Amino acid sequence: MGWQDTIAQTVTGLGFDLVEVERSAGGLLRVTIDVPWQAPAEGAEPGPEQFVTVEDCEKVTRQLHYLLEVEGLDYRRLEVGSPGIDRPLRHEADYIRFTGHLVDLSLKAPIGATGGAVAANRKKFRGTLERAADGVTWQIVWSDEPPVKPGQRVSKKRVPPPLQALGFTLDEVQQARLAPIVNFKGRGNGA
Repeated sequence: MGWQDTIAQTVTGLGFDLVEVERSAGGLLRVTIDVPWQAPAEGAEPGPEQFVTVEDCEKVTRQLHYLLEVEGLDYRRLEVGSPGIDRPLRHEADYIRFTGHLVDLSLKAPIGATGGAVAANRKKFRGTLERAADGVTWQIVWSDEPPVKPGQRVSKKRVPPPLQALGFTLDEVQQARLAPIVNFKGRGNGA
């Protein structure tokens, strides 16, 4: 069993999900953890979002320091943290959890669309993550309308560009992350 598997077992054994393990050339070992997510029961409202606390990170750090010493893994510094606002989406459960959220998506290969509004060599998209109508694949929905600047007046007569949708499967995704949207006015009613 490799050191990454050992870290994963330790993190899950402490009741957390392992989101990511990164090892840098400078000896930094970065471990990203999250609170496990359970899909709400059919028809039930989702409960309040749970977040990783400083105490959670300290608990995992203490356990990993001990474990890595026993395993003899060479590292200079260990960082344990939460996923942050640009959390990576790696597994099907992540996509289900963040359906309806704004995401940044990079595909492994350009979509090769011709004759449409999407450039044939485009691989990167920012839009709302949705389950496709077939209930199996996913889609990202966006508009290429530029964002409205604060204080800018928008004409009521202006017709917004149409929404566009791109269907994809998880094996076509190179990287997906929650789009880091910062709202300095505090959480809204729906956020």
